[in-house]
Amino acid sequence: MALQIDVMDETGKLSEEELKLVESILTYASEQEKVENEAEVSVTFVSDKEIQEINKEYRGKDQPTDVISFALEEEGDGEIPVTGVGLPRVLGDIIISLDRAKEQAKDYGHSLQREIGFLTVHGFLHLLGYDHMNENDEKKMFSRQNDILAGYGLER
Repeated sequence: MALQIDVMDETGKLSEEELKLVESILTYASEQEKVENEAEVSVTFVSDKEIQEINKEYRGKDQPTDVISFALEEEGDGEIPVTGVGLPRVLGDIIISLDRAKEQAKDYGHSLQREIGFLTVHGFLHLLGYDHMNENDEKKMFSRQNDILAGYGLER
């Protein structure tokens, strides 16, 4: 059994093909990252307004952003990871602003599909513990996401 993926389009603006792309690229990325079977992830597409509210509430930044990841396996102070025998590994949630994705695709001169793929893989790698807070980590994460996108066939 492969990665369990729940894709929700709260904007109602994505095509069936774009929704299938998200599932397909996440399946490919999970194989490349050797994520165990039966892990779960959700991807939700929202508007700039909605992601701005989420960004403000959870990150203290009152502005829209392109993607936010909520890793359910990260432990804060005093938290205990939610795991158990026989339970699937829940990686977390990826929230993508469709407004921002469209704007960035236009700015970078590539397709919306390429931008959706990029943001999905970027968010997924965050769920797996990758980050870009310093130069070394950034090189590692961006190299990995470029390898995954190129291997999948979604290059700029």
